[in-house]
Amino acid sequence: MRFKIVFAPVKTHKTDSIVDAAKAAGATGATIIPARGTGMREAKTFFGLTLEDQTDIVMFLLEEHIVKQVLEAIKTAGEFDKPGTGIAFVLSVEEVLGLESQMEKFKEEVRNKYL
Repeated sequence: MRFKIVFAPVKTHKTDSIVDAAKAAGATGATIIPARGTGMREAKTFFGLTLEDQTDIVMFLLEEHIVKQVLEAIKTAGEFDKPGTGIAFVLSVEEVLGLESQMEKFKEEVRNKYL
């Protein structure tokens, strides 16, 4: 079984809709890390203080065969076509530990999908 990890740094008001869309597309869960960052757009200032929007980094560990459908779902839910809403990127995963209890379920889903 091959896995990929999807990272999606998004504005906090988009987090729930992105997680829901990913689950509807086949993701089994997500890890959400509060963060802050900068991008092409400058942060707002108020009396000389910089006000940065909070960001969540949403991580999905996915079976390789569902990555594209999950990416499309989070792109739509996160409105990534609008500037400054978020991005997503995918990295290969070399090894996974701790999923032994889910491996049989994964194998059965793959068999059912391809048989």
